[in-house]
Amino acid sequence: MKKLFYVTGFFAFFLIGNGILFKIMHWPSASIQLCMGVLLLNLGYLPAYFYNKYKANA
Repeated sequence: MKKLFYVTGFFAFFLIGNGILFKIMHWPSASIQLCMGVLLLNLGYLPAYFYNKYKANA
């Protein structure tokens, strides 16, 4: 579970950072990368993060 948590976080932040770089350089597929990164962050990483925090406190 922890490994999937770290891999999801890495890919989400990688896509967001790469999408920002592509936006600055005006390269194609920047919007797709940003959207996929934000979706992965909101639907994959953050729920797992808060679940781990909840399990640690319970």
